[in-house]
Amino acid sequence: MPGLPAFCLRPRDPRRGAVLTLAFVAVVAVGAFTGCWVPEDGAAAAARTDAPAPGAHRAEGTADREAVARAAAEAVAEGKSGKKAAQEVVSRSGDRWGTVYDQGEYAAFAEGLDGHWTGVGVWAGRSHDGVIKLDEVQPGSPAARAGLRAGDRLLSVDGHAVTGLAVADVVALLRGTVGTPVVLNLSRDGADLTETVLRQRLRTEPVTVRQLAGDVTVIKVTSFTRGSGERVRAAVRAAPPGGGVMLDLRGNRGGLVDEAVSTASAFLDGGLVATYDVRGEQRVLNAAPGGDTTRPLVALVDGGTMSAAELVTGALQDRGRALAVGSRTFGKGSVQMPTELPDGSVAELTVGTYRTPAGRSLDGGGITPDVPAGDRVEDRAVTVLGGLGVGP
Repeated sequence: MPGLPAFCLRPRDPRRGAVLTLAFVAVVAVGAFTGCWVPEDGAAAAARTDAPAPGAHRAEGTADREAVARAAAEAVAEGKSGKKAAQEVVSRSGDRWGTVYDQGEYAAFAEGLDGHWTGVGVWAGRSHDGVIKLDEVQPGSPAARAGLRAGDRLLSVDGHAVTGLAVADVVALLRGTVGTPVVLNLSRDGADLTETVLRQRLRTEPVTVRQLAGDVTVIKVTSFTRGSGERVRAAVRAAPPGGGVMLDLRGNRGGLVDEAVSTASAFLDGGLVATYDVRGEQRVLNAAPGGDTTRPLVALVDGGTMSAAELVTGALQDRGRALAVGSRTFGKGSVQMPTELPDGSVAELTVGTYRTPAGRSLDGGGITPDVPAGDRVEDRAVTVLGGLGVGP
């Protein structure tokens, strides 16, 4: 099994009202990933994953990891599913972001952190009544070629009913071996549809760059997979001197928090990005020094901006480095930490929350943009940049 990421900021059934419960990412995407800290550097590496001392703080609405592990061990000893037993404990706990993966699911999840996965190319969300709907269909994917659309309701996968399932379980059904078929039963506008699609090796390009008139560079970050932070930094360095930047985080469900911090660092010269707590113990995330602190910057956000993407926006907003343009963000500010269970499955359980440099908790409330904008967000952002001295 791949090494466990240290912490996760990830949505699982990504929608408010039709809300989640990431798994998957921070998010979740069917065939994408969640948002996690990988213990490779800085504050993330310093984070402890050892068991808390007796009587240690446990946030309300979170699962007791010892109870989860005990349930899994007892189930395995009785010849039952450890994952299922653990998930039942998580569900009863009220931990809306907690989930349990088996070894195969977690391996696929870890693969997705590199921006690659095997699937059909859809992102799904679960509403409060358990309905699974397609939030997004990846262009050029098997799902897109079959005519699947955002808004389609997914009823079953290979004959397995999915209504009421956690998104992580739906992800597991859609995954498989490259080239194998999967039968999807859907509902669209009251009519039932059945499509057979072939699984394919898929990838995302997390960072894309384009130029607008007036020396405005648009840097679109769809997710914080490995390497995305350095791509953002490279795009900023390559931007025209004196020009402005739109950091487009609309629809970004999150990802690796180390990459989110790296992205924020592109526009900051060190200093605080966020604080977070793990079972009551406070930690900090700091930007690297040497970022571009003078170039005019706006962050584009919407209701699909979640988790680690909110962490970036909140840091740039609180540090006075960027104006946020768009609509209120999702509001996912809790921290998940993975624990390996006796049967090899992995439970991701909520252990705390993070706050912006000004001390704001975004969990449930999200970020209110400095400049509200509806459909013409980029036009409004161009106007804002003009007021900051960009353009003729």
